[in-house]
Amino acid sequence: MPAHLTLERLSYATPDGVSLFDNLNLAFGAERTGLVGRNGVGKTTLLRLITGELTPVSGSVAVRGAIGVLRQAMSPPEGATVADLLGVRADIDRQVRIEESRGAEDDFANALWDLESRIEQALAAVGMVGQHVDREAATLSGGEATRLALAGLLIQAPDLILLDEPTNNLDAEARAMVARVLAGWKGGAIVISHDRALLREMDRIVELSGLGAKVYGGNYDLYLERKAQEAAAAEQGLASAERTVARVAREAQGAREKKARRDAAGKRFAASGSAPKILLGAMAERAETSGAREGRLAEKLAQQAGAELAEAQGKVERLRRLAFDLPPSGLAAGKGVLAFEDVTFRHPGGPVLAFDFRMTGPERVAVTGPNGAGKTTLIRLATGALAPVSGRVSLGVRAALLDQKTAMLGDDETLVAAFRRLNPTASDNGARAALARFLFRNVAGDKRVGSLSGGERLRAALACVLCAEAPPQLLILDEPSNHLDLDSLAAIEAALRGYDGALLVVSHDRDFLAAIGVAREIVLHPSLPAGEGVSAAEG
Repeated sequence: MPAHLTLERLSYATPDGVSLFDNLNLAFGAERTGLVGRNGVGKTTLLRLITGELTPVSGSVAVRGAIGVLRQAMSPPEGATVADLLGVRADIDRQVRIEESRGAEDDFANALWDLESRIEQALAAVGMVGQHVDREAATLSGGEATRLALAGLLIQAPDLILLDEPTNNLDAEARAMVARVLAGWKGGAIVISHDRALLREMDRIVELSGLGAKVYGGNYDLYLERKAQEAAAAEQGLASAERTVARVAREAQGAREKKARRDAAGKRFAASGSAPKILLGAMAERAETSGAREGRLAEKLAQQAGAELAEAQGKVERLRRLAFDLPPSGLAAGKGVLAFEDVTFRHPGGPVLAFDFRMTGPERVAVTGPNGAGKTTLIRLATGALAPVSGRVSLGVRAALLDQKTAMLGDDETLVAAFRRLNPTASDNGARAALARFLFRNVAGDKRVGSLSGGERLRAALACVLCAEAPPQLLILDEPSNHLDLDSLAAIEAALRGYDGALLVVSHDRDFLAAIGVAREIVLHPSLPAGEGVSAAEG
C-alpha cells in the first residue's frame, strides 16, 4: 500500500535561524510509529509541518488521505461543548435540520445516518459512556477533554492520526485506555510520547536528533536493545581508537629513535674521513628525503588516529553527558520521616479524605490512584501547605517538594540567581560549582530558567535543593516524569536510584516507579479512606 505520508528532503529552521531538520526523508504508512527524541529537537514542529501549520524551508510533505490530530494541550475555546470536542457539531446540526424538515440537498448528501451509534461506540471506547453532547467543555477536566478528543478521532476514522504526548496528565486507567485505542487502530499513527508503556505498543520507533531521523523496527523494548548495542559499540570504538592513537605514537617514537641512530652512525662514518665527499653528500640527501617522508607519514597517521579518537569520544560523550549523581542526605535507617496519624481533610463541597501511614528511613513510597482521589491534597498536607481537619501530620526531617512545573524556579531568573535566592549564603562560585555537579557547566549557569527543557528544569531544581547547606532528607516528587524526554528520564531515574534519602512520589508512570526502586505504594480511591500503603509485591 502507498504511504499515507511522505517527507522528502524536508528542511526547516526556527525564526531565529536554528536548523531543526535538514534533508529529512521519511515515509509513514498503516503502522503505529513512536516519535522520540530530546526536548527541543523538533518533534512537535514536525507534526505542525505535516498538518501545514508551518512551511518548510525546502522539501515537500505529501499526504495521502485524511489526517486527524490530538494536541498535547487541550484548551477548548469558550462556549465549546462535548459535540465540538468530538468534532460532530456540524453533523448534529445537519441531522437536526433534516429532522425538522429544513434539510438542504447537501445535508442529505453528507448526512451520517449512523452518527448516534458512532458516538456511543467511541464514548464507550474511551470510558465516557453517557456524556451529553451539549455539556459545556469548560466543565470537563483535562483528562476528560483528552478522552473526548480521542473519541472524536474514532468517530472521524482518518487514515493517519497524529498524537502529541497523549498520556500526559492522565491517570493509570486513562493511559491504559489510550494504549487500547492505539492497539485497535487500523490506520496509520504517529505518536510523540515518553510513555514507555505506550511506546511498547508501537510497530516501530523513529528517533529524531540533530543529525536527522533514524528508524528502529519494532517497539520500545527493541529500540532500547538496539540503543544498548550502539552504546556498547561506541565504547568499543573509543577503546579501539585510544589503542590506535597509542600505537601510532609508539611507532612514531620508534621511527624517530631509529632515525636518530642512523643519523649518529652517519656522522661517525663521516667523521672517520674514509668516505669520498660525493658519497657523504648522497647519503645525507637520502637521509633527509627518507626522514621527511617518514615524518609526513607519521604526521598523517597521527592526524587520522586523532580524528578517529575525536569521533569516538563524541559518540560516547553524547551517550554519557546526561549522567549525574545526587549528593548524600545522611538519613539514618531508623529515623522517622513522615507520619499521617488518623488524618482527615475535606475541601468545601468535597468528600472526606482520610490518610493513615508512616515513612521511616530511606523508604521509597509511591502515591497512586485516579485523578481526583486526593494525591495533591496528600502532598500539600505533608508539606504543611494545608492543615488537617483532624489527626496529626508529623514531618521528622528536612523535606523539599519538586512539582512537575518546578514552581520554585522563576522563569525570568538565571540558574545562578535562582540558586543564590534559594541558598542565600552561597557565593557566585559556590552556586556555579553546585550547578556544574548537575551538568550546568561554565556559561550554562547564566541560562534563563524559562529557556530550559523539562529535564533541565528538574535537574536545576534538584541542584538548588540538594546542594543546600543542609540538604533535604525527603524528596517529594509530583509527577516528575511528565514533560521529560526519554534521555532525561533515564538520567533522572539513575540519579534517584543512587539517592540515599527518602522519596515520596506521586506518579502514574509504572516504568519510572520501578526504575527508582519504589517498594511501597499508597493507593488512593475517591471517597474511600487511604490506609497503610501496600508493598509493590502485594499490590
